[in-house]
Amino acid sequence: MKLTIVGCSGSFPGPASPASCYLVTANDGERDWRILLDLGNGSMGALQRYMDLRDIDAVLLTHLHPDHCMDLCGLHVAVHWDPEGWNRDRIAVWGPKDTADRMATAYGLPADPGMHEDFEFQHWTSREAVTIGPFTVTPYPVRHPAEEAYALRVEAPGFDAEGLPVVHTLAYSGDTDSCDGLEEAARESDVFLCEAAFHEGRDDAIEGVHLTGKRAGAAASAASARRLLLTHLPVWNDANASVSEARETYAGDLAVAVAGVSYDVGSPFTAGLAATRGILPAG
Repeated sequence: MKLTIVGCSGSFPGPASPASCYLVTANDGERDWRILLDLGNGSMGALQRYMDLRDIDAVLLTHLHPDHCMDLCGLHVAVHWDPEGWNRDRIAVWGPKDTADRMATAYGLPADPGMHEDFEFQHWTSREAVTIGPFTVTPYPVRHPAEEAYALRVEAPGFDAEGLPVVHTLAYSGDTDSCDGLEEAARESDVFLCEAAFHEGRDDAIEGVHLTGKRAGAAASAASARRLLLTHLPVWNDANASVSEARETYAGDLAVAVAGVSYDVGSPFTAGLAATRGILPAG
């Protein structure tokens, strides 16, 4: 299973990255399957560097804040108005129950038909797994000021270093403060892709919105996650400070997500490690 960081800027696009979007790829023995974890503002343009939009198998939305879902409007245009015709099935979109209506409202469409002609909307049920090609995806409710917000646990078959079959696990926090659902999603994951939008000291008075690096590290330790990849850092954050905070509570393999970098979910980090050495620029 491969993870490609399409966008990782927290809360809004930054000069070096779009907002949240992560491309996850795995093969079922016949073909590569491609799913997107979130599709935040600015991400659809960058996504086309890595894949043909026609090859999207599903879009999985953690919640309905614009930095995690708004480029679904652009994807609607790409599907609906392709002058050569889309010539594909509707794209599966998994998200909170209000996703279809919220996206129609965002684009100024009537709810019927809204974007239903282009997308097959499905809504999450807490802790109920769904299957998409080789992927098994389970949503866990998390603590964030949205009507529904989820962390996602993504599992897919793979091989270990000796070539033996295993199941690899990517956990993605979405947006959240510390909570039980986050730790459940990340339990013994190979890679825990976890937001760290806040800083210790600066944001202590704000409850129930985001994690700090320290709280992300604590969640990773509690979950026995094998690797921690910090993400969703706003442009005003210092990435090195986030890493230092996380290192207070987490002793495992640690890095900061960088737009354009890919990671093998079943292997130790080979990219992004500059963050642990204090040389990664903020953002």
